[in-house]
Amino acid sequence: MKTNTPVSPWVGVVGVEELTDRSRECLNENLGMEFTEITATELRGRMPVDNRTTQPAGMLHGGASVAFAETLASWAGYMSVDRDRFHVVGQEINANHLRPGKRGTWVYGAATPIHIGRRAHVWEITIANEDGTLICISRCTLAVIEQASVYQAPEAR
Repeated sequence: MKTNTPVSPWVGVVGVEELTDRSRECLNENLGMEFTEITATELRGRMPVDNRTTQPAGMLHGGASVAFAETLASWAGYMSVDRDRFHVVGQEINANHLRPGKRGTWVYGAATPIHIGRRAHVWEITIANEDGTLICISRCTLAVIEQASVYQAPEAR
């Protein structure tokens, strides 16, 4: 399948440490999400399956998986635009939950671009368990808006 996505979608240099720092004191930190790696074409992270992310039966909550998927897609989109001129916002997301995530483990996600356009991005997000077994697949559409991406430090929120 041919897409119009370049080999590497990244604009400028943003590191895992910067993404982690910018994710303090918000949903990302509250759910224990961590960024682990930025490859040539993917943003990767992990999230614990614990009391913050499970449903009453003790399995990973589908909403936590979707929040993790949108977080990875949104940050990947952020890294793929000229941040002095543009910002990305979630426009649509869907997810197929294939297997349960078990309490006491981690799930690992990767956001990969399907389409990087001037006004919209489409990202595929895969979430797997510690064994690498796929537990959720998601697709997220981001709108690209003409507005500088302004980061607010936690103390300014």
